[in-house]
Amino acid sequence: MAVGKDDVEIIKPRTDKRQYRRLVLKNSLHVLLISDPDADKCAASMNVSVGAFCDPVGLEGLAHFLEHMLFYASEKYPVEDSYLKYISEHGGMANAFTSSEHTNYYFDVNPDSFEEALDRFAQFFIKPLMSADATMREIKAVDSVPLSFLLPRLYPENQKNLLSDVWRLNQLWKHLSSEDHPYHKFSTGNWETLEVRPRAKGLDTRHELIKFYNEHYSSNLMHLVVYSKGLVENKFRDIRNTDRNRFRFPGQPCTSEHLQILVRAVPIRQGHKLRIGWPITPSIHHYKEAPGRYISHLIGHESEGSLFFILKTLGWATSLAADEGDWTLDYSFFEVTVDLTDSGHEHMQDVVGLLFKYINLLQQSGASKWIFDELSTVCEVTFHYQDKVPPIDYVVTVAANMETYPPQDWLVGESLPSNFNPEIIQMTLKELSPKTVRIFWESKQFEGKTEMVEPWYGTAYSVENINESIIQDWILSAPKENLHLPAPNVFVPTDLSLKDTQEAKFPVLLRKSSYSTLWYKPDTMFSTPKAFVNIYFNCPHASSSPESEVLTDIFTQLLHDYLNEYAYYAQVAGLYYGINHTEGGFEVTVVGYNHKLRILLETIFQKIAQFKVQPDRFSVIKEMVTKEYHNNKFLQPYQLAMYYCSLILQDQTWPWTEELEVLPHLEAEDLAKFVPMMLSRTFLECYIAGNIESNEAGSIIQYIEDVFFKGSNPICQPLFPSQHLTNRVVKLEKGKNYVYSNQGLNPSDENSCLVHYIQVHRDDFLMNVALQLLNLIAKQPAFHQLRTVEQLGYITALRRRNDFGIHGVQFIIQSSVKGPKYIDLRVESFLQMFESKLYEMTSDQFKNNVNALIDMKLEKHKNLNEESGFYWREISDGTLKFDRREAEVAALRQLTQQELIDFFNENIKAGAPRKKTLSVRVYGRLHAPEWKEETSESAEPHIVHIDDIFSFRRSQPLYGSFKGGFVQMKL
Repeated sequence: MAVGKDDVEIIKPRTDKRQYRRLVLKNSLHVLLISDPDADKCAASMNVSVGAFCDPVGLEGLAHFLEHMLFYASEKYPVEDSYLKYISEHGGMANAFTSSEHTNYYFDVNPDSFEEALDRFAQFFIKPLMSADATMREIKAVDSVPLSFLLPRLYPENQKNLLSDVWRLNQLWKHLSSEDHPYHKFSTGNWETLEVRPRAKGLDTRHELIKFYNEHYSSNLMHLVVYSKGLVENKFRDIRNTDRNRFRFPGQPCTSEHLQILVRAVPIRQGHKLRIGWPITPSIHHYKEAPGRYISHLIGHESEGSLFFILKTLGWATSLAADEGDWTLDYSFFEVTVDLTDSGHEHMQDVVGLLFKYINLLQQSGASKWIFDELSTVCEVTFHYQDKVPPIDYVVTVAANMETYPPQDWLVGESLPSNFNPEIIQMTLKELSPKTVRIFWESKQFEGKTEMVEPWYGTAYSVENINESIIQDWILSAPKENLHLPAPNVFVPTDLSLKDTQEAKFPVLLRKSSYSTLWYKPDTMFSTPKAFVNIYFNCPHASSSPESEVLTDIFTQLLHDYLNEYAYYAQVAGLYYGINHTEGGFEVTVVGYNHKLRILLETIFQKIAQFKVQPDRFSVIKEMVTKEYHNNKFLQPYQLAMYYCSLILQDQTWPWTEELEVLPHLEAEDLAKFVPMMLSRTFLECYIAGNIESNEAGSIIQYIEDVFFKGSNPICQPLFPSQHLTNRVVKLEKGKNYVYSNQGLNPSDENSCLVHYIQVHRDDFLMNVALQLLNLIAKQPAFHQLRTVEQLGYITALRRRNDFGIHGVQFIIQSSVKGPKYIDLRVESFLQMFESKLYEMTSDQFKNNVNALIDMKLEKHKNLNEESGFYWREISDGTLKFDRREAEVAALRQLTQQELIDFFNENIKAGAPRKKTLSVRVYGRLHAPEWKEETSESAEPHIVHIDDIFSFRRSQPLYGSFKGGFVQMKL
């Protein structure tokens, strides 16, 4: 039973129809129940106020390790991995992350399976099982997890972090703090901290793990969010309450010796970066006054007169971000991060000087009420008209807020600044002082010029003390530029009314000409004052060679560069744009509040129409693009393997190595000649959706056509029928196993990777659902066998793949334990094992899996962007099956168990006669000898080795393109 609840009204967005109810259980567990009448997924998140700061000395990473172990099994559900299996089989996902002061566990699942899923979840916190065997296996896993594979919500593991600049430099920032403060700790954990060192001290890690759990995990330190109507009290009432106090460590992590320092550090990747930080009073104590948000809004602004605008104009910076970084209730850092050009690297002191000049300007100007009020207005509009997000994301955010904010602000958090207090803002500004600054300067140019090494990641660095007078000299010698505050924001929306549009279940073809097609879909579901506009410029000359690919890339980045100081105001006001290089041209996307969208849109298209190359900006962008290409050498092996897979399969694509080869020879004049030629033949594919009427949508496209295709000397001509680009995919031969092997590009990377791709069919509803159902059934067994049991590698995934309507599945396994050839054999072995499981599946199990997939397919789009992304994929692929989900559900209802088995036997089964397999093997440093062996071996009869990707691609037939019938060709 709940023993406590209060009548505090929880503030929620005006458009939010969900109901919220707060409970406090007998064991002091705080619960928020969220009832959503429109929910087609249920979710839960448990936030535990125990994190890495609680790690015992000598057992770094124990809190994070416990997070891993709780997933394994419980006394009530003792079968290993049965929780994840249940979640996966019922259309859901589950994960967790550990931070400094808390650990968050979360999942979602189809509604009819939620009650049992919630019960399984609750057992983590009641009676988990942590067997000795599972403990040892998971220590190895924690040690081997690479960073880049993980979604942002996941907590980074160790081994591959060693080559990630983000985590290397973050640990260095922490390392240069007081050893007496838990902030200094290495929190991820690895084999050394969780096995070697404890064993040397006579400690048993499993014993310490259980002890840690019993000492720290108490229901009074937990906050639970349940997105459903559930019997919460009965499931969570048995969590022990040992009445623990939340861990607090008062004071800032940095003593005087860690302030007024200039740290030079050597990164892995090319590029130069400045990270300038100060310890400040945590803004969380003044979240209604929002001093951190106010200051970061101004220091991070990018309009004319801003710090970034000046640095960009001088050719010194390509990006700048300002924000309150790491924080708890006891400490915080305000940080400014600047990506420097080569010239900016040479002017580091001037960059720092200009930053302090801008801070001085803010201090002398005083806090401005109109700026605060404008910021408050934008935040209020953003909160009340926020997009609905998947329940799994929502519960994680709210559960974390429950730990920090009073109940009325659990949904708001710090997102509604409302109390203008200039004294509090000035207090924080004064803390951004030369007396407390920490400057971290990263560059490959410091290689061989440093004296120290950070112990956990091996980052080379040096430390130089800089006093206040040195900073003052930098301020005085910095360029005399006209730094000033931003102007009032004309893009803040004031008309948030909803248009009276006609019902339309799917996009309709509103207009079609030799210049363009326009698909239109009014918003009849989300009732939000927002729109989505996507204009794809199909330009055959944009992708005709490696040179044209690079020039198109530079063109799109220069457009961003030219628009930035103007369009930044729109971004602040919730109106976003993108100009992105695509396979056959470039794409302009504008999303956000529809009120002033047309103003931004017209400005963008005028900038494209009047494009001129500014040589100084060309040089900056070319330098940036060159570094991006060079940094491809540091792709993780799984990213490289997936890149090779796409390069083999997708026709008319160029390798980045060739693009890098031509890049140094391209100059501003080349781009000036190229852009008119690129635009000379163009076709526009357009999609407009949201709170916008059909005549407005047509008017937008008419305007664009007038700009580009009309007049005495038009910029663009329509495409000839023969010029319409099609995305075509290599058709692998039935019964063949193709193998492409290569070494990894980073000699320091120990990991290897296998992508085992099985190509199945061209888009077809019945075959689609058969493949999707097999993937749903096999996903968790594959993870369990290849990752949990065989420990082949932490990255172990079975995923569907769709190349422009050509469907298949792929196993992705990255490993430092075994080489790709061996892993390939284990994948085939798994398929043999899975075959018997498929045959043994009961009719009830088959029906349950079918129903789970149907529930997933019938899940409604959460917001306009999600819906628009779904329909745009149909348009861009040329499939135009807007009723795909309904049609596939109908096909699923007709699919029999025998048809599924037959589909598996024909297309997926090991040795199936129709099976088409492509194995891409990337060999890391540890397995380089195996690569040499493989390349010298004679080919096995059933294997076709791909020695040259482009010779292979040219020799293979191609699938027909779904865009083949887009324009009728007359003979």
